[in-house]
Amino acid sequence: MISAGVEVKINRLESIVEQIGEAVLSTTETIERLAQRLDTLSIQVEAQGQQVQQQGYQIVALCDAVQTLAESQHDSLQKLNQLTQTLDQFMSLIQALDQ
Repeated sequence: MISAGVEVKINRLESIVEQIGEAVLSTTETIERLAQRLDTLSIQVEAQGQQVQQQGYQIVALCDAVQTLAESQHDSLQKLNQLTQTLDQFMSLIQALDQ
């Protein structure tokens, strides 16, 4: 026969083992939830990275468009200056003919 003291110790050990098991299960569940959250965050960060990259491409394209516009404006101003000079010459010729 097992003495009452030994039986109490066995019951305590069983209780401790049960509590350890519950703690391990709880910890495992918590770790699984954290892993899922990390996966979700990783997906979100990757998506945001792609958006930032796409915005970078758009900024480069916008810079190219602005540069092209500036060059076109410069060319237009040069042609306008040439046209103004030509008109000035015509006006001078017309004025000279009128005199």
